[in-house]
Order: sequence, then structure tokens, then C-alpha cells
Amino acid sequence: MSEQKIKKLIIGIGNEGRGDDGLGWRFAEKAEVLSAENFDIEYRYQLQVEDAELVSRYDYVIFADATVEWFENGFDFAPCKSGGEYFFSSHLQSPEAVLHLAETLYKTKPEAFIMRICGEDWEMGIGLSLQASESLKKAIAYFEKYVINF
Repeated sequence: MSEQKIKKLIIGIGNEGRGDDGLGWRFAEKAEVLSAENFDIEYRYQLQVEDAELVSRYDYVIFADATVEWFENGFDFAPCKSGGEYFFSSHLQSPEAVLHLAETLYKTKPEAFIMRICGEDWEMGIGLSLQASESLKKAIAYFEKYVINF
């Protein structure tokens, strides 16, 4: 009997045209290079109600996004729990709300995490600040060491 493969997804959230807001996409790009055979990769400017259907098809999901919060390591990788506010008429949803919708609408409950990467520059323009670049390196190193081949 063959072992069923765990379906894994990374959703990079952000906007590369707004400086460090592109951290989620950059994380997803680097993760794809490291683990294309282990993870499917998606890119979003923001999460939407429709993303509940997407995550419902996976066993394991990582939401990667920039944050204005400061973490000593430059990032935070933590479980994402179903819940939070959701809006059926809005295109702006939190990862927690998307999980809640997947559970409610599709009766699925993927194991989920949020990779929040510290940024500081949110102005229009392409490219990451020095701080964001360092935070991204640390987040990717953590991903490569502890997450990629779980």
C-alpha cells in the first residue's frame, strides 16, 4: 500500500510595488526554488473569500506576509487558527477568516501557519529595505531547516 502524499501550499501575500509589502511574494519565490516538489505556490495581493476553496484542497498551508510588527528574529512562524472576522462582500480577508470559511463551506481543516516577515518601508517602489532583506534571509533559513521536509 502506498503512502498518500500530503498536499502542501504556500500563499505569498503582498504587493512588490510597495517596497517591503512584497516580502510575502519574495518568500514564496525563494521557497519555490527550494521546494517546488514539496509545495504548490500561489501569489495574492490580498486574500479573498474565494481563497477558502483553494486552501480547502490542501492538508498544510503557509500564509507568508510582511508585517510592521517587530520580532527579534526578523520573522514569526506561528500556527494559524480558524476564526476572525470575514466579509462576504469584501476582497480583504485574514488568513484566519479564510481558514474559517474553508472549514464552514468545504468542511476541511488544513493545518495552517503564518510566516510574518518584518518590514519597514511601505512606500511605492520595487525592492526591499535592508532590514526586510535580512528578515527574509532569516525566514528562508528557518523554512529550509525546519519546515521544508517535515
